[in-house]
Amino acid sequence: MDTQQNTALTRALAEVPGPLPTSGVIHITLPHTDRFTVVGNHLAQHPDLSCTAVGLAVRIQSLPQGTEVSIKALTARCKEGEKRIAAALRELEAHGYLQRFRNRLPGEKVITRTVFCNQPAALTHPRRQSSQTPVPAPAPARSQPPVPDPDAEPEPEPDPVPVPPGPPLPPVPLGTSAPETRVPLPVPPPPAPLFVPLVPPPTAPRTPRPPLPQPSTLTPELGRAATALLSDLRRHAPEFTLSEDDIRHLAPAVATWLERDAHPDTIRRTLTDAPPQPLRHPVKLLKHRLTALLPPPLPGARDLAAPARPRIVVTPFQTCDDCDRAFRSPTPGRCRDCRETRAYREQRTEGVRNEGVCAAA
Repeated sequence: MDTQQNTALTRALAEVPGPLPTSGVIHITLPHTDRFTVVGNHLAQHPDLSCTAVGLAVRIQSLPQGTEVSIKALTARCKEGEKRIAAALRELEAHGYLQRFRNRLPGEKVITRTVFCNQPAALTHPRRQSSQTPVPAPAPARSQPPVPDPDAEPEPEPDPVPVPPGPPLPPVPLGTSAPETRVPLPVPPPPAPLFVPLVPPPTAPRTPRPPLPQPSTLTPELGRAATALLSDLRRHAPEFTLSEDDIRHLAPAVATWLERDAHPDTIRRTLTDAPPQPLRHPVKLLKHRLTALLPPPLPGARDLAAPARPRIVVTPFQTCDDCDRAFRSPTPGRCRDCRETRAYREQRTEGVRNEGVCAAA
């Protein structure tokens, strides 16, 4: 028997507007009339939440108020075990969707309360008020004051209310008002975002593209060789058939490659190797490759020469004149021990001579 087909699904696919995608998922969107829950893409496509945490968040969001959502209760409702549910709840709590706190009842009983927020980013980043100016409500029509009747008797004035005496107030000079004491309110620090989106929004400023490389000196020979290389690309890759304006615009960049001693075959292979299919904008691809893959200038002979090693001066060996012992010294003579011994003897001989002169005197 052949595979049974769902005729309702086939009929729904036929009613999908627009051409169907050649790959990927196909959505059949039917409007819900009852028993549905609105889930934001910030939760359904959260980059840091696991699929278990996302599914558990949707399950908790669909439950009515007052439903128990403890680990035991969720384990009884779901097929996952206690460890996976506890880990998913910790993920939701770390990203602000879930909050658990303990509440003490009057009878010294402590219970755990759970709060779930379907959009935690709205708590830290409130929406700005709309720029539209609200239309003021029409003021009620004021009633006209009654016209006094000249023949009616005047109403008696009410008795004045007695005011108890109090301390006298200091006089305020004319033309001035009493000073007001204003306490500056502390400015709260800006809240940190829950997560940073990887894709920038469409309104984000775009980074300007780098300019095409220019040669130091565009000689007629370089310009002629660059123009010939760009015109010859269509022989090797027909999709790189360029117009005269495009060749004139790209010629200085190719001349820069030639100025840096790049071989024409290397330039041609770099520009036409493995283009995307289908290639819709060959000029943009050539601009990108000429700018991003520009090789550095070739080093000179002095740059490639090995650096000279520092010259190490070695002190030669000398033979002591007194003890014939070898020692290092730039000049011949005596070693350090012989010099110290000779100086000590001379100093002692000078002392004995001085003592004999004093005794004779």
